[in-house]
This record gives sequence, C-alpha cells and structure tokens, in this order.
Amino acid sequence: MIKNFESADGLVVNAPASSGRFDPTSIVLHWLTVLLIIGQFTTAWLHEAVGHGTGLGLEILATHQTMGALTWTVGLARLIWRRGFAHLPPFPESMPKPQQWIAKANEYGLYVLLLVQPITGLGDVVFHGRPFTLFIWHVPALLAADAGIRSVFQEVHELGAKALLALIGLHAGAALFHGLVLRDGVLQRMLPSFSSLILSRPLIKKTRTSTA
Repeated sequence: MIKNFESADGLVVNAPASSGRFDPTSIVLHWLTVLLIIGQFTTAWLHEAVGHGTGLGLEILATHQTMGALTWTVGLARLIWRRGFAHLPPFPESMPKPQQWIAKANEYGLYVLLLVQPITGLGDVVFHGRPFTLFIWHVPALLAADAGIRSVFQEVHELGAKALLALIGLHAGAALFHGLVLRDGVLQRMLPSFSSLILSRPLIKKTRTSTA
C-alpha cells in the first residue's frame, strides 16, 4: 500500500507502507540459494563449453555436483525453517489476490525444482555407472551403467533447468517491478537492510496546490 503525504511547500511524497520483512535467517538462506543457483548454471554452461572428457571438464562437473548437493541441503533447510520458525510477512493490501496466488505458486514451484533438480542430476550420475566426486570424497560406481534410465534422468534434468530459469525470471521480474515501479515494500522484504533502505526512499513529485 502506498500512502501520500503533502508537505507545506506543495510536495507530494509517495511512501510505501511497511509490509514487514522476513527474518534474518530466511534472508541469508534465500541469497545463499541465489548464489548456489548462479554457480550451478555457470558450471553447467562451462562444462558444455570445455568438453565432457577433458580434465578441466571433469573438475567443473565435480564442482557442479557438489553445488547441487549443497543446493538440495539449503533448499531443505529453507523448507524446515519456513515451516517451523520463519517470520512470513503478509503481502501488501494493495496487491490483488490473483497476483498473490501467482506469487505463491511461483514460490512453491521454485522449492519443488530446488529439491528435484539435484535428485535427477544424481540419477544421471549414478546410472552412468562410473565413480564420481562429491565434496572431497571420491564415490565409487554405485550401480551398473544403464543408458536408457540415464537418458530419462538427463532429459528430466534438462527440462527442470529450463523450468527453473523460467520461474526465476518471473520471480525476479516481479520483484523488480514491485521494488522499482510500485514501491510497495514487496522487494524490500527479502533484501539486506542497507539495500532495503535505499529502495525504500520515498518518491517525491511536484504538484500544484490550490489557494483559498
């Protein structure tokens, strides 16, 4: 909700009403997830560019796999924290209900993909039938190679990556629209404190004042 205030010199200030903020733990986990996802897509693209069979390619793949395990762990931690401990500020009153439903559906979709993507990636690795590296451990081959099952996991993993990009684009675009255009406090709820203060500066515009 945006409230208008008129000053004595005829300036109208559009200030976003406070909609509350997420708790610090939720904010930290959110931005840690963002960094991990950036790392995931970066290593995936680098792996394709460098080549699958090269030594550097194998190192990049190991990094991708490790970051996938971290992403799954952080995603699960976010769900547990959100379920039992997080402070969840409400949407602003000015936000229409359909937009709130879309925002919630987008958020749930992101959670699902954050948990499913590492699992499909693991399936791809396991049914490759070869040893792999996870964190600092060298894991031996767990199952015999099965090209058919592996191709299914690969396809689902690739489709999941495209869906994840689409949902992230929608999520980021909506957040920026709320933060830079509507200025209704939605974006500031998940920003670090210093960024929130900058984007919360009121919009000031000159208007005519009537005289008696």
